[in-house]
Amino acid sequence: MLSNYLLVVLGSISAALLVWRFTTVLARYIRTVSSLNNDTQRYFAIPSHRFAWFKRNIQYAPLFRKRHNREFQLSSALNVGTLPSRLQFVFLVGYLATNVAFCVITIDFSGPMRTVAALVRNRTGVLAIVNMIPLFLMAGRNNPLINLIGISFDTFNLLHRWLGRIVMLESVAHTLAYLVSNAANGGWNAAFQKTLGTPYLMWGFVATCAFIAISIQAASIFRHSYYETFKLAHIALAILSIIGVYYHLDIKKLPQIRYLFPVIVLWVVDRVARLIRLGYRNIGAGGTRTLVEALPGGACRVTVTMARPWEFKPGQHAYLYMPSVGYWQSHPFTVAWSDETDAASGEKLPMDRQDVLSVKKTTVSFIIRGRTGFTGALYTKASASVDGKFSTKCFVEGPYRGSHRLHSYGTVMLFAGGIGITQAVPHVRDLVAGYSNGTAATRKIVLVWIIQTPEHLEWIRPWMTEILAMEKRREVLRIMLFVSRPRSTKEIHSPSSTVQMFPGRPNIDRLLGMEVENQIGTLAVTVCGPGALSDDVRSAARNRQYQGSVDFVEEAFSW
Repeated sequence: MLSNYLLVVLGSISAALLVWRFTTVLARYIRTVSSLNNDTQRYFAIPSHRFAWFKRNIQYAPLFRKRHNREFQLSSALNVGTLPSRLQFVFLVGYLATNVAFCVITIDFSGPMRTVAALVRNRTGVLAIVNMIPLFLMAGRNNPLINLIGISFDTFNLLHRWLGRIVMLESVAHTLAYLVSNAANGGWNAAFQKTLGTPYLMWGFVATCAFIAISIQAASIFRHSYYETFKLAHIALAILSIIGVYYHLDIKKLPQIRYLFPVIVLWVVDRVARLIRLGYRNIGAGGTRTLVEALPGGACRVTVTMARPWEFKPGQHAYLYMPSVGYWQSHPFTVAWSDETDAASGEKLPMDRQDVLSVKKTTVSFIIRGRTGFTGALYTKASASVDGKFSTKCFVEGPYRGSHRLHSYGTVMLFAGGIGITQAVPHVRDLVAGYSNGTAATRKIVLVWIIQTPEHLEWIRPWMTEILAMEKRREVLRIMLFVSRPRSTKEIHSPSSTVQMFPGRPNIDRLLGMEVENQIGTLAVTVCGPGALSDDVRSAARNRQYQGSVDFVEEAFSW
C-alpha cells in the first residue's frame, strides 16, 4: 500500500502542475488577445501584490541570498555543481521526507531486531523500485511531462539526479537491513556468503552496487571532467541495475516486478523515439549536408541542411551526432537560426510561403564554443581546414522543446552572455516579426549582450544584419552591446541610436530598473549565459517584483 501511496503523491503533484500549466497558458493567451490593439497595456503592467510576493520569495528565489546557477569551481576544470532554487529545494526535501516516513511509519522499533529489519527491508526495497519509474521518466529526452506541464529539461535533469540518490539510499538500506537481520544470527561472514551464493540475492546485491557506482560517477566533479566517459558508463550501469533488479525479483516471483516493467518500457520507448527522430530528420531527399566554419573567438558555426522541413520555434535545441569528430556521441546545442531555401536553387524563400512545402529545404544553424572534448576537437578541425571550413556528415536529433513564446509580453528584455546569444536571437526575430504583422503584444524589445571582444560579433553578424533589415524593426528593437575586455577604446562605437556599444560590464539592476519605470504591459526578463550573469539577472528581476509585473525566464542546460 505504501508503494501506491507514493504513486498517488507523484500523480497529485503532476496533476497540480498540469492545472498550473493550463492556467498560465490561458492567462498568456488572454493577455495576448487583449493587447494586440492596445499600445499602453496598463492593466497588465500593474503587479499583483500576492503574486509578486510568491515570485520574489518562492518561485524565483535562490536557496540562500543570490547564488543559484553559478557553479562552485574547485579549479578551471573541476566544479562541484550548483545550488537548487528555493522551490526546488522544498520539493526535494519534502519528497525525501515522504520516502523516509513511508519507510519507518508504524514500525515498532522496540520489537525484535529480525522483525524490524524485515519491515525496513521490504519497504525500502519496494520504494526503491517505485522511484525508478519517475527516475527513468525524467532522464528521457522525450519526456512527455516537459510539454504537458511546462517544466524545462534542465529542471527534470536536476530532479533525476536527486531521485537517483534517493533510489541509491533506499537500495543500500534494503541491502543493509537484510544483512543485519542475517548477521544477528550467523554473523557477517555467513550473511555475505549467503548473499553471494544465492542467485536472487546476488542479483539484488549487483543492482545495489550499480546504484552506488552510478551515484559516485554521476557526481558533478566527475561528470564535468570526463563527460564522454561518464555518459557511456552511466548507460552501462543503468542497464546493469535494471538487469540486477529484474532477476532479483523474477527468480523469487515477487509481485513488485510489475513496477519494473514501466521502467523498462520508458527506457526502450525513449531510445526508439530517438532513433525515429534521427531517421525521419536525416534520411531521404539526399540526406543532411553540413558545413562547419571556424569563427573568431574560438567558436564554430555549424549549418545543417536538413533532409526534411523543420517547423522552427525559438528556444528549441537539438542533439548533434558527428561521427567524424566524435564517434556516435551526441551533444545538445541551441538552434541559433533557421532558414527555408528552395531545394533546387538554394535561394531563400519568404517565411510565410506555404505553397512550396514540397520543395523547400530547412537549414538550421548552431554556434558552438570550443571547450574540451567534442567541442574542442570540432573547433580544432575547422580552424585547421582550408579557409577555416569543412563539410562533414552530421545527424540532427530534434527538435526538442525550448522556452515558451514571448508574444504575450508588452516589453521583453533579453540578457545574453557570450554564446548565450544563440537563445536570444531567434526570440528577437520572432518578436520583431510578430510586432510587424500584428500577432504579438510586444511593443518594446531590448537585447543586452555581454561579450569579451568585438570579434565575437562575427558569430551572429549575418543573422543580425537580417534582423536589422526587418520591417518596423526600429520602432520596437533596441540593442545594447557591452564589451568586457576591449583592446582599445577605438573598438567601441555605436552604429545608431538603436544599436549601442559600451565598454565594460553592464549594471543589470539599473538597466532593468529603467525598463520597469517605462514598461508597456507585462515585462519578460530572459537570460542565457554564464551562471554569474544568470544569478545577477535573477536578483534584479526579484528586486523589481513590487514595482511592475515582471516575469523571469532562465535558459540553462545543466548536465
